[in-house]
Amino acid sequence: MAAKTENKQASRSGGLATKPPSKGLRGSIASSAKIARNAKSASSAKNAGAAKKKTGVKKPAEAVCDYKLPAKLSGKVKVVSSKISYEGPLFNVHTDYVQEPEGVPSRRDVIRHSGSVVILAVDETENPADPIIILERQYRHAAQMYMWELPAGRKEPSERPLPAAKRELIEETGYRGGRWSKLVRYYASPGFLGEWMEIYLAQGVSAGTAMPEEDEFIQVERVPLSCLVELIHAGKINDGKTIVATLLYQAGRLSGKF
Repeated sequence: MAAKTENKQASRSGGLATKPPSKGLRGSIASSAKIARNAKSASSAKNAGAAKKKTGVKKPAEAVCDYKLPAKLSGKVKVVSSKISYEGPLFNVHTDYVQEPEGVPSRRDVIRHSGSVVILAVDETENPADPIIILERQYRHAAQMYMWELPAGRKEPSERPLPAAKRELIEETGYRGGRWSKLVRYYASPGFLGEWMEIYLAQGVSAGTAMPEEDEFIQVERVPLSCLVELIHAGKINDGKTIVATLLYQAGRLSGKF
């Protein structure tokens, strides 16, 4: 994904960033790690106290959700006319005049895109209880700021999502995943954006040499999951796909899915 960052050394050489985390991120990580350690100590003490009081405590039954979302609104849309208002290298803009299911005529300007892949790359070798997440930082002109985010990129029109995810992870970070699984596909802003984003979990990762494109300047960091979650809740991670993937993965770990 095209972007610029001050860490040109890492991406122009095609290798991983070897500098220690930036001062701001390092401080945030240290603070988050302290919070996580305190919470862990408090939890351990509480569990130890409970064990002394009573043994053989029954495990609570796993909750089963039988709720079904009501589909009260339904119907088909009729496209009265459609034209391409803008055609670019990454996406097109379509201007559609439609009659929506409720019968209301509307004009819809929609960005059409071939779809994107997002990679939550996890390294469990150092601490399986608090695995490392591969994060990257780059400049996003649309947001007019540098952003911490997961590796991601556009799927080529003829490309399947999983091969695209494997390609993007290598290109942007140099890491390769050993075990791959799909987490979710979602739409970031379906009111006008037709792009879907498919998130993959890559486990058993191994480091390698990155191969960024000429206009990609990417800083790669290794961040503990607990710290990344704390950074999200502190409002220091502004990227939607990173928030969705991280919290979904954390919830899966807590439920025993991962």
